[in-house]
Parts: sequence; structure tokens; C-alpha cells
Amino acid sequence: MPALSPTMEEGNIVKWLKKEGWTDDFRTAEGKMLNLIDNLTVFFSLLMQFHIDSCETVNAGDALCEIETDKAVVTMESSDDGILAKILVEEGTKNVRLGSLIGLLVEEGQDWKQVEIPADGSDPSSLAPPAPALTSTPAGPSVSVPPKLDHQPGKWQVRLSPAARNILETHGLDPSNITPSGPRGIFTKEDALKLLQEKQKGKPSELKPVVSPAPPQPTAGPSASQATAVTSAYPRPAVPPVSTPGQPAALGTFTEIPASNIRRVIAKRLAESKTTIPHAYAAADCDIDAILKLRKELAKDDIKVSVNDFIIKATAVTLKQMPDVNVTWDGEACRQLQSIDISIAVATDRGLITPIIKDVAAKGIKEIAASAKALAKKARDGKLLPEEYQGGSFSISNLGMFGVNDFTAVINPPQACILAVGRARPELMIVEDEEGNEKLKQHQLMTVTLSSDGRVVDDELASKFLETLKANIENPVRLALC
Repeated sequence: MPALSPTMEEGNIVKWLKKEGWTDDFRTAEGKMLNLIDNLTVFFSLLMQFHIDSCETVNAGDALCEIETDKAVVTMESSDDGILAKILVEEGTKNVRLGSLIGLLVEEGQDWKQVEIPADGSDPSSLAPPAPALTSTPAGPSVSVPPKLDHQPGKWQVRLSPAARNILETHGLDPSNITPSGPRGIFTKEDALKLLQEKQKGKPSELKPVVSPAPPQPTAGPSASQATAVTSAYPRPAVPPVSTPGQPAALGTFTEIPASNIRRVIAKRLAESKTTIPHAYAAADCDIDAILKLRKELAKDDIKVSVNDFIIKATAVTLKQMPDVNVTWDGEACRQLQSIDISIAVATDRGLITPIIKDVAAKGIKEIAASAKALAKKARDGKLLPEEYQGGSFSISNLGMFGVNDFTAVINPPQACILAVGRARPELMIVEDEEGNEKLKQHQLMTVTLSSDGRVVDDELASKFLETLKANIENPVRLALC
């Protein structure tokens, strides 16, 4: 699998659309590997679908599959001509480690039926070291503890998913009582829950206590605690029991919700940002009456732009006026960027993503609006290309449409700043009329909060940036001058 995004460590294969083999008889030959490349700079991804029909050879440059990272779906092209001889990792397999063999490709004219499968590539799990064998120990009092089900030789030789192993060990269940339903004979969480339901209904085969082998005694002799340790045949679980579908929840139960790839990446990056970047915050209230008036005038000419489009343009103009803020931090030094590329936060069903509008300072409001709309649609459809969300020099997150007055956003490294935009709200302000008399007048105010990296943008620079941004927002005619 090619490197498609910065932090990939494993992938989930969702669906294969290319069938194995070809209709003619060919000579035997050595297969070519389709590997998940060991590149830790790529986001978590999963293999979506293959485009080549079963009766069509694969040519170099053909669209072979679509790979969904945690941010987008990208088409993968074949680098060789040939025929897909063997699919080694079945559909639905999750958390396939990078470097694992997922399929074999042979050249046209070779016997795909007789292709030799590498001993270490037929199963991703074969990369794990074998479980150590248990040896006999001197007789002694044994302690009853939850068994390590897949490490007992000659007993439960079945592959367990992590969730299934936890349930079985917690409740002392025997997985050999039912047939695993997972791919390649994997005993899944659903199998474990089914077994647990049968146990709770009172089936005698599942109610047998399980006692682990006695621990090995040290050569110097057993200690007093080891010699007298006696526990119940049904040990109390060390963790709260897992809730069972269709049954009332017991005290301390919970429902485990698996984290998607994007959620895991978001959690990791948020934790890294908040723990490694010294965040500083500054806020300002902006009067957007002039923007709202200009927006209505543009609407009369059928030019539809949003307030956020004006905010993006005003930010780009401010960054052009203050290039010291258009910087990134690479861990060693500050880098001042020549191009003003603004990342806009877009909420999707799978999580937050920040597509990038390139060279914003050189674009007009109408062009910015079109770019923002197109990128937001591609983000929600999962169709962003890597170059459309990787990089950027400044981020903007707008929660005004959700009724949020103001908030603080987390910096997206290696960028140095992110602007949090709240909703427009009416407030009364004292103003002077043409005759110098004071009176109350309603204005539409919007709070913008700047989160800045204190290592490269100090408080004084951040304050001046907000002051300039406020002036550009309140006087949109200045946006046409830059």
C-alpha cells in the first residue's frame, strides 16, 4: 500500500472487487507481492475496492483499488502488468499491519493457480512470535485465575480477537463449545457474547470452572504466600463485565464502542498538540455590519458568498500584511512560508478534517467561496486528495452555525495558529450621530479567538494580528486592496 498520508500504521480491508486468477492456462512462475508498505508517515487507512473486472488483465497505471485513509479515499494505481493470483487477506480483516502481504500478482502467461505463497505472508498474524509452550511444574497448590485461552497447548487452539479474549478470560468461558464465525476461523466478540448468553441461560457445559495450571515454584522453595494461596473456583473479574445485548445492564456494565481510524488519529494529534505546544489565547469582538450589508448587495447580482468566506479572505489579507504569523514550527526552527494556504475545519460523519484553500491572498471572495464549497463537499464524501488536506499555514474553525458564541480551538501542528470563529449576535452599542449626539444602536458582533504557539508567535504579535484582522473585517473594502 503506498504512502498516502502522514501517520498510517495499519489498515482495514473492507472489500475486494477483483477476483483471483484468469481463464487461460499459464506456466508456473513466481508471484509479485502486493505489500502494505512499512511507512509510518501515512494515516490509518483501509482498502476499499478494486476496479479491474475478473476477465481483464491488470496493466501498469490501471486504477487497481481505492484506499480510504482516515481523511479521504484515494485511487491506487498498479505499478506492474499482470494478473491477481491470490488474495491473502480476506474482506473485513481489520488492523492489518504495514508490511503484511495481502495478495500476489503474477505476470500474464504464468500459472496463477500454482503460484507459491511465501511462508511468512499467507497470514498477517504469522508475523507475531509463537506463544511459548507451558512446561510441567512441581506439584503444589494451584491458584484459580482466568485462563489465557489461546496459550494453552493442545486445548483451545483457536485465534481470538482482543475483545473476545477479554470476555472469555473475564467469565471463564470455553471457546471450543461453539464454532468461530470470523474470517479464517477467528473467534470474534459476537461469538463470545453468544457463549456468554448461553452460560447465563444455565447451560451446564459453560458453567464449568476453569482452573489454570499451577505456577512454577522457585528453586529456593515456595514462599509462605504461595503455599497458602487459595481462591474461589470462580474468580471475581478484574474489570467490569461487558454488557450483553438483549439483557438488562448489571451494575458496572458498559457498552464498548470501537474507535474508528479517524477518531484514533484525532485523539492522538489533539493529545500531542495540547501537551507539546504552549497554547496562548487572545480574543476580539468584530462588528460585521459592513460585511452583512456587502453580502446582501452581492446577492442581488446572484453572487452567493458566506460570512465565513469574508473571514477567510480577511485572514489571508492580514497574514499578507503580517508575514511573521504565517509560519510553522518543525521542532527545531521557525519556517516563514511564502504562500498563504488556509486550512478550513469541516465536520463530517467520520470526524473533523481540514482541507486547504491554496494561495488565498491572491483569490477573490467569489473564488474563495467556490473553493470552500467544493472542498467541503469532497471532505464529506471522503474524496479529498492528499495534497488537498496535507500542509497549510493557518487554520480557521467556525462554529457560529451551531450557535456557539465563542470558543478556543486546538492548534493543528506544525502550524502556529488557529482562529476560532463564533456566531454573529446582536448587541446594543452607544454611537454618535452626525450631530454628535449619543444614542443606542444595534450592531452584529462576532467573537474571534486566536490560539497561537507561544514559541513562534508571542503575545504582542498575536495581539497586533487580531487588531489588524478586526480592522480588515470591519472595513471589507480593504480586502480589495490586497
